[in-house]
Amino acid sequence: MFLFWLILIVLICSWLLTWGLRSYARHISLLDIPNQRSSHSVPVPRGGGLAIVISFLGALLMLNLWYVRGDPITIALLVSGLCVAVLGFWDDMYTVSAKFRLCGHLAAAVFAIYWLGGMPAISIFGWSLHPGIVLNSLGVLYLIWLLNLYNFMDGIDGLAGVEAVCVCLGAALLYWLTDSNSGVIILPLLLAAAVAGFLYWNFPPARIFMGDVGSGFLGIILAILSLQATVIDAQFFWCWLILLGVFIVDATVTLLRRAFQGDKIYEAHCSHAYQHASRRFNSHLLITLAVLAINIVWLLPIAIVVVLGYAGGVTGLLVAYFPLIILAVKFNAGKTSEMVDVASNC
Repeated sequence: MFLFWLILIVLICSWLLTWGLRSYARHISLLDIPNQRSSHSVPVPRGGGLAIVISFLGALLMLNLWYVRGDPITIALLVSGLCVAVLGFWDDMYTVSAKFRLCGHLAAAVFAIYWLGGMPAISIFGWSLHPGIVLNSLGVLYLIWLLNLYNFMDGIDGLAGVEAVCVCLGAALLYWLTDSNSGVIILPLLLAAAVAGFLYWNFPPARIFMGDVGSGFLGIILAILSLQATVIDAQFFWCWLILLGVFIVDATVTLLRRAFQGDKIYEAHCSHAYQHASRRFNSHLLITLAVLAINIVWLLPIAIVVVLGYAGGVTGLLVAYFPLIILAVKFNAGKTSEMVDVASNC
């Protein structure tokens, strides 16, 4: 019962905090002003992701005080998550250079890997990558990439929130199906509750944006939770990657295409597949609901098949990603609007 009430409290706190942050942001004119890269047309308050940070980390502190003191996963989530959130909040308020931001992300990732006891072993087609310097380095890169891609994918109303809720609830379901202990299940449920409270205000049409404080925080927290699951069962790692498929594929295909075209990949842009799709259909709601449907109808069933042992992790990942890659290419991931316009006129 304590866990049930804790989840409910997190949901309500997030909802109330987002409401308060929206009012405060409007009062101090902390607004996201539309520009040529924007997917919105009117100024919208930003920084609402702070409600997610406070609600989730507050719940973690309560768990740490009343259940397990000094739990490594709690320390990794608290410190690394807070580090990324503070950096994101500062970037929302002012401007943080890309180099300084990367250093902060690197520090948060290294800290998380250390407190998790290193990157867990991963099996690829029966070939195991054992813990060590190489695997730990890959783990750090994985955390940094997931952190940043989540920031890249937070570009239209409700998308990042819907993705986080779907992934967390999907992971909780996988844990339940495999009789995992409640200590593992509670963390994604708490994060889902924190995001859901914010999502009420961010669902299309958004009344407040998440900002870097929220998107970066969600990226690092989801990445850490996926590694925690891998310690329990190596198959969970592939299941988390499957559940995160929409964001991983769109961001990765976009980055690779931009790099191949010779674009400066660190510069802001609006060439992700979901951004092209939202402009084509002139709707944030339609694209956000489409991602919700893909997560529920396509990715979650594949993750269930993998976790129950009916398919290998890598096999399931390839099956899950194949149509997503086709969709990303179809919707011109990585191409600028000008390139798309020229191609359509040929």
